[in-house]
Amino acid sequence: MATRIRLVRLGRKKRPFYRIVVCDAQERRNGNFIEILGYYNPIPAEAEVKIDTEKALDWLKKGAQPSDTVKNLLSKQGVIAQLAASK
Repeated sequence: MATRIRLVRLGRKKRPFYRIVVCDAQERRNGNFIEILGYYNPIPAEAEVKIDTEKALDWLKKGAQPSDTVKNLLSKQGVIAQLAASK
């Protein structure tokens, strides 16, 4: 089973709010997921991002592939650098 780390859209119309989740690569965008890793709120002037780094590192070590947007968020939070340092 290939796993992906991706965003799930929540919130109302024109007010998006995203969860960062681990899911099967074949699932739909808002389909079933395995675990919630954090959230991303792009609405404020400075976007809010909260990621559980321990869980994210664990899933990345297991081989989960982040989407492009999640990869950018993880690198801004320093998770990608921690992964490279642990290898």
